[in-house]
Amino acid sequence: MIKLLARLLRVLNSETEPGQLSLGLCFAMIVGLTPLLSLHNLFVLLLVFILRVNLSAFLLGLALFTGMAYLLEPLFHLLGLTVLTAPSLEGFWTSLYQSVWWRLEHFNNSIVMGSLVFSVSMFVPVLLLSNILIRRYRQHVLVWVQKTRIMQMFKASKLYQTYETFSSWRPG
Repeated sequence: MIKLLARLLRVLNSETEPGQLSLGLCFAMIVGLTPLLSLHNLFVLLLVFILRVNLSAFLLGLALFTGMAYLLEPLFHLLGLTVLTAPSLEGFWTSLYQSVWWRLEHFNNSIVMGSLVFSVSMFVPVLLLSNILIRRYRQHVLVWVQKTRIMQMFKASKLYQTYETFSSWRPG
């Protein structure tokens, strides 16, 4: 848990654009809340590697949302059951199930459907909220921490100067 918190702080304090961090968290939300071995998760992973998404934020978000998925499973079941048994969508689901690709997706499972509907519907709100929170964190908390006396003493130490020297040797 402490390592996860340290990685989270390292990602938040990095020079990475807040939008890249937010996008990584949102893609992790889709993959983490839905069953892992799904076709739509392969598509999301493809997007993660094509777009400029912070992989550390994606992996941290994946760990967080995978744990949350087990707690939200009853909600996903109810939501999926509601969507799958809607009389107005019955013809649509029947036509999709006639295709092999959609059958491989397992949309007829209420938990798969509910978790996908939930994660896709929460994508934009989580993207906007996490972007705002990351920006506010960097403007207020990070600036305050860097001004503290302990941090200034740490930055003046030989240990920090050595760290800066070695970190500048890294590529990229």
